[in-house]
Amino acid sequence: MPKPYPKEFREDVVRVARNREPGATLEQIAADFDVHPITLSKWLHRAETDEVARPATSSDESAELREARKRIRLLVQENEVLRRAAAYLSQANLPSK
Repeated sequence: MPKPYPKEFREDVVRVARNREPGATLEQIAADFDVHPITLSKWLHRAETDEVARPATSSDESAELREARKRIRLLVQENEVLRRAAAYLSQANLPSK
């Protein structure tokens, strides 16, 4: 996997793409900065989302949501382990007849 571009670089490229001269294409700007045109369009979309220009979740909220879901999965797994351990221990402590 390629190394991600620094945030400042992405912001600079997005700013240039937004303020481009009439007739300048995204492909030309992407080539000037040595990034793939699809990468540039993804950065533009992300920038629009983060600025609440579109009704979507910002990248900060997305990251927070991913972390929360990850934590919930871990807690569910821990709860299952504890439930099984309690069931095992309750069976093990029964007196023999």
